[in-house]
Amino acid sequence: MNRTLVIGDIHGALKALKEILEKAKVTKDDKLIFLGDYVDAWSDSAKTLDFLISLQQSHNCIMLKGNHDELLLDWLIHQNQNEKWLMHGGQSTLEAYKNMNKTHRKIHQKFIENLPTYHVDNQNRLFVHAGFANMHGPDYEYYENTVYWDRTLWETAVATDNKLNQDDVKYPKRLKLFKEIYIGHTPVSRYGQLTPMQAQNVINVDTAAAFKGPLTILDVDTKNYWQSTPVHELYPDENGRN
Repeated sequence: MNRTLVIGDIHGALKALKEILEKAKVTKDDKLIFLGDYVDAWSDSAKTLDFLISLQQSHNCIMLKGNHDELLLDWLIHQNQNEKWLMHGGQSTLEAYKNMNKTHRKIHQKFIENLPTYHVDNQNRLFVHAGFANMHGPDYEYYENTVYWDRTLWETAVATDNKLNQDDVKYPKRLKLFKEIYIGHTPVSRYGQLTPMQAQNVINVDTAAAFKGPLTILDVDTKNYWQSTPVHELYPDENGRN
């Protein structure tokens, strides 16, 4: 049976990505859905994009855009060095691109520009980097970038009483739109966890690979998951994001 596997925020941890693909025994029959944030934190940001560009030629991949990917794109196009970006992992990415020629950078630019912002499968499962704010769903967002910056969907799911059912008037309407919603963006380490976390029908697969956590790949049908070595152990001479 072909699997649908979702991968959390990588943040330049190519070693961790290769490890989980091997642990999950990924084949060309599997569908791989990447939730974005491929860069910023660890030193392999540029190499991670090279790897993903190659992977999408050989495997069935859906690669979504994350907010950190958009920040890198802004730099690739306009050379904007957003100070907050540099503080939150961008400096390591700049270092990774220091010796890359313009032609190579252009390939990465085009890759990011072509990334979709969300995906809905044939079972009405939504895959998106961060979330959405509009009560009618991501199709109706006024600002396209909301779907890779929003935290309100996840915070709403976490704050909703588990005893509420979907028929209750207090149940968040946004959560009713999809069978399941898979996100990254907000590290589950903020809630004292380093494994995928579910709140209502929202499953968060950002297991803090940018910080002290592992990278995770999860089977959306069985909910089995595989994790890398904690990423800071794979890059012992680096700080990642603090």
